[in-house]
Amino acid sequence: MRLAIVVLAAMMLVACGTSSVTRTQGAGATGSTPRPGQTVTVQRGDTLYRIAVNNGITTLDLATWNGISPPYTIYPGQRLRLYPGQGGATAARPPASTSRPQQAGTAPARPTQPAAPPPPPVRSNVAWHWPADGQLVSRFAEGDPTKQGIGIAGTSGQAVNAAADGVVVYSGSGLVGYGELIIVKHDDEWLSAYGHNRARLVNEGERVRSGQKIAEMGRSGAARDMLHFEIRYSGRPVDPLSYLPRR
Repeated sequence: MRLAIVVLAAMMLVACGTSSVTRTQGAGATGSTPRPGQTVTVQRGDTLYRIAVNNGITTLDLATWNGISPPYTIYPGQRLRLYPGQGGATAARPPASTSRPQQAGTAPARPTQPAAPPPPPVRSNVAWHWPADGQLVSRFAEGDPTKQGIGIAGTSGQAVNAAADGVVVYSGSGLVGYGELIIVKHDDEWLSAYGHNRARLVNEGERVRSGQKIAEMGRSGAARDMLHFEIRYSGRPVDPLSYLPRR
C-alpha cells in the first residue's frame, strides 16, 4: 500500500491539530498505562494511533514520550518507548491551583524563572558524513515541524550520498512534503532521511555504505533543487549540524 495508511493517518492528525484537545475529568476518564522498559518497533502500515490503542496508551502520551511532533509521522523500523523517557512525562491534566484568590487592585505575579536551555546533543556512535555538496539554505529549529532538518542547495541530478552505513527502510513518495524520499536506519536508535530527490537509486531492505550514491538531487516537493536532510534519534529530529563534520 506504499504507506497509504500512514499518510492518511498523518493527514487526519494534521487536520485535528488545529483543534483543542480536552481531557474529561471524573468518572469515565481514560489515561495511559506506561510499560516501563518496553518498546515497540514500527511495522509497515502502522499508525501512531493504532500502536497507542493496542498498548493501552493515549496517542498524545505516546507522541510526548517519544518526542514526536505534528504531523506525527512514524517510519518502518522506528522504535517507540511505551513509557516516559528521562525527563519525559505523561501529558496529564494541569494541577488544580492552590493559590489564594487575588485581591482587588493587586497586579498578577509574573514568573521569574528563566526558560530552560535546550538539552545538549545526544552522543552518537554513528560516523556521520555530509550527504551532498552545496550551500546550506535552511537550518534545523527545535520544536518547529517545518524545520526538522537542514536544506542543502545544489543542481538537478547531483549525487545524494548515504550519510553513514545502514539499511534502507523506506524508498518512496508517500509522505507528504518530502517528495521522493529515502530513509536509512543506522541502528536501533538512529535514522537519516533524504527528501526532494529527482530519482531514488536504492530499494527498501538494501544495505548501503557511507558515501554511497543513493539518489539524485531534485525538487520533488520543493521550490528549488535541494536536499532536505534529517537525522532522528529514537524518532525525534535532532540538529544535523551537531553531528556532521565541520566544513
